[in-house]
Amino acid sequence: MKIGHLSLRIRIFISMIVLVLLASILIATVTIYQYKEQTTDYNAARLQRKERSIQAAIDIRLEQEEKYPVETRYLSSIFRRKVYEISQTHSVDISIYDLKGKLLITSIPAIGIKKQNQQLTDTVLNQISKSIDKRYTMNENVGDDSYQSSFTYITDNKNFTPIGILNVEYLQDNSHLERELREFLYRLSVVYIVMLLIAIVMAYFISSFITQPLKTITSKMKQTFLDKKNEKIFMENTSAEIHTLIKAYNNMIDQIEDSAVKLAKSEREQAWREMAKQVAHEIKNPLTPMRLTVQSFERKFDPENPEIRQKLSEFSNSLIQQIDTLSSIASAFSSFAKMPEQKMEKLEIVETLKLAIDIFNKTYIKYVYPSNEVITFMDRTQFIRIITNLLKNAIQATETKEEPKILIELLEEKENIIIKVSDNGIGISESVKDKVFEPKFTTKSSGMGLGLPMIKNIIETYNGSISFVSEENMGTIFTIILPKNNKSI
Repeated sequence: MKIGHLSLRIRIFISMIVLVLLASILIATVTIYQYKEQTTDYNAARLQRKERSIQAAIDIRLEQEEKYPVETRYLSSIFRRKVYEISQTHSVDISIYDLKGKLLITSIPAIGIKKQNQQLTDTVLNQISKSIDKRYTMNENVGDDSYQSSFTYITDNKNFTPIGILNVEYLQDNSHLERELREFLYRLSVVYIVMLLIAIVMAYFISSFITQPLKTITSKMKQTFLDKKNEKIFMENTSAEIHTLIKAYNNMIDQIEDSAVKLAKSEREQAWREMAKQVAHEIKNPLTPMRLTVQSFERKFDPENPEIRQKLSEFSNSLIQQIDTLSSIASAFSSFAKMPEQKMEKLEIVETLKLAIDIFNKTYIKYVYPSNEVITFMDRTQFIRIITNLLKNAIQATETKEEPKILIELLEEKENIIIKVSDNGIGISESVKDKVFEPKFTTKSSGMGLGLPMIKNIIETYNGSISFVSEENMGTIFTIILPKNNKSI
């Protein structure tokens, strides 16, 4: 008998049983996958902890060495006995190679199932040198045993130069995790057997009370969409209640078709309006600093100045940067799909902030920054857009002040970079603080209210955050937090 000829009761009955079975299979699959991921993460973290401990022990041994110079050729002599002590202390096998991959010394016995490679392959050496953290890990199976290895440089802490390669290996023991997985799957199977029995009973009773016309109507309703052509229901020999329901459904289909046409037209118009606003706002951002730069250069231009070439170069670079921003916006608008693409690039924050601040040429803008380089990874153009937008807002907020003050502070934490833009302007009232980052909200007489929402979206794209504190007639402080290492975005 074909499935289409089965009664509704049997179809519902089979569907509920299949649903329970599929759910059980899916959860079991996800559980097994999750346990495997946890096992992988557990072994990777354990290897990394052991590697750090061994590196510390090696650094101490190198610092205490007095007999031999701390050089590659003496590593085998320096660690002749120490390599076995470190291996036994941390319950792992370790080996030391020179920078060309030749084995110098190892704690792995020459006789045994697992034997150490006498020479590292070019692939391993290339992977170590090309990796960001100068570390490479790999898995290896020997018989029924699974080994996990890591390769890192041994560094002379006095000269900060690599003098060798450390290989750490340990035997993965996943027996306890596999035992937990088997126990969990056993309990899960018991639960689903009970659920299956309950589903059989429920399916039997529920299917007894549902009729074919209701099934047809329900199916049609599920297939009703605003953006598609919907079919009406035509059925004969139905009860009065079903006939009323079908009539109401068919009337609804007629109304949906009329509404869909109106809505499609309205959405197209709204999309163009929003895109036009967004592009207009993006174009105005670089135009303002371009005008300020030209005015400043014109006012201070002195052909006799010996530094005129340097100033002309700085002026040209500033204009070219803003022109590039305009070009990227124009390219994005032509595709209508998105604003300028984000480019992940290494960005030195201190100098980039100086460049963004110099664009405005305001003596009351102060900049406080650390003496060292501050590096992150993000789109340079978008970073400058964030800063110039906040500075422009700060300048506008302090226009009525006799002594305007704007302070840019660059702070550095272990994992984050913090940028604070503070002013002594008019501040933000309590009644509108919740709306500051909403699109199309603005307290200015002109403007489209897309600046702060847009930079908030950019910052959050890089896993950062932006917040503010403000007091009326006292000023506002905007705080940006960006992660140092966001290369995975």
